[in-house]
Amino acid sequence: MKVGIVGMAGRPNVGKSSIINAIFGRKVVIVTDKPQTTRNRINVIYNDGDSQIVFVDTPGVHKPLHRFGEFMVKAAVAALKGVDIVLFVIDATRGWGEPEDNIASVINRSDSKTILAVNKIDLVDESKARLLLEDSASKIKNVLAKLVTSAKTGEGIAELLAAVKENLPEGEKLYPDDMLTDRPLSFMAAELIREKIFLLTKEEVPHSTAVIVEEVKERPNGVIYIRADIYVERKSQKGIIIGNGGQMIKKIGSLAREELEYLLGKKVYLDLFVKVKEKWRQKDFIILNEIGMRDEIE
Repeated sequence: MKVGIVGMAGRPNVGKSSIINAIFGRKVVIVTDKPQTTRNRINVIYNDGDSQIVFVDTPGVHKPLHRFGEFMVKAAVAALKGVDIVLFVIDATRGWGEPEDNIASVINRSDSKTILAVNKIDLVDESKARLLLEDSASKIKNVLAKLVTSAKTGEGIAELLAAVKENLPEGEKLYPDDMLTDRPLSFMAAELIREKIFLLTKEEVPHSTAVIVEEVKERPNGVIYIRADIYVERKSQKGIIIGNGGQMIKKIGSLAREELEYLLGKKVYLDLFVKVKEKWRQKDFIILNEIGMRDEIE
């Protein structure tokens, strides 16, 4: 059986999470059209008859603008250490730039085995994407395979999965067959709530929010009760998250609850509160620890 760990690498919003979801055939990690949606390293476990693949979804490597951004980048770089294969995803619409130079430098220093994927080929001429693929491959030391993909249409996804399997070692399974992620329910709930904030709010608001699940318990009637705090940096942002007459917070909660119920196969009661904590993104371990990033950089 082929078993191994695949670290996802790429600038923000290149489609790393979308590729993982396409491989699984359903949503297992959050996705939005806004950059830096993924903040934490997330291990998701793919199982089929002849393989177990642990995909490590990471924040995109970017130029950090605040302390929180610095920790996100450290988490992304740390996730590339000790993996069997790095899956380096490049955006066909944006090409190769400084972020790719930085990622390539990390990969080449570690001499990591790498699979290259130029993603979003549904948005560009395929010949342009293939030229980008060849140029990118020339800048990486140890390229095992190179492909063009579209997570949106599914093009190239089966070939990508086959290339990953082909280059993984034989081994014993690392996780039970029924395990989808090594993260607890509280983390998954926080991620889904945050995804809905990203989808429903604009400009700086989604990037200024953190979601911390304070309580998860199953009630005697079988309903899963989840209480979560949504932190923002300014009072004006709190008003936007709550919305006129509480309509926005109700919509965020309703959409997140629906997905949690689908994930768990049980009824969920989601209790959301919005709080202001000024400049939380400039803090070191205070909020970073609370939202689960401290482990990523130690």
